[in-house]
Amino acid sequence: MASKRYVVARAEDLPAGARKIVSVDNREIGVFNIGGSYYALRNSCPHKSGPLCQGRLRPLVISPGVYQIDYQQEGLVLKCPWHQWEFDLATGQALYDETMRVKTYAAGREGEEVVVYVE
Repeated sequence: MASKRYVVARAEDLPAGARKIVSVDNREIGVFNIGGSYYALRNSCPHKSGPLCQGRLRPLVISPGVYQIDYQQEGLVLKCPWHQWEFDLATGQALYDETMRVKTYAAGREGEEVVVYVE
């Protein structure tokens, strides 16, 4: 099945660090601009159907050793506002449950438009 292209915003209306929740083909999709890279995912947490894309963005916290904390992937972890489940913004994969994933979509900037491709 071929993907359909949807224009979801003007690039100037979705600056770095911004997000927008749009309705595309009868589904809510959150579109994020993180440092000029665009991500799009379904606005429904697979845990309890919470409004996932309204959640907080944070870095991935890792521990390279005892009493050590480091951060990776700044702003690429999305926390569901209902129950704090965390998902990788780029892949949709849940951080602590390999069987859980949220649907992601191809997104990007084309000229002065932000587009999402939906199958």
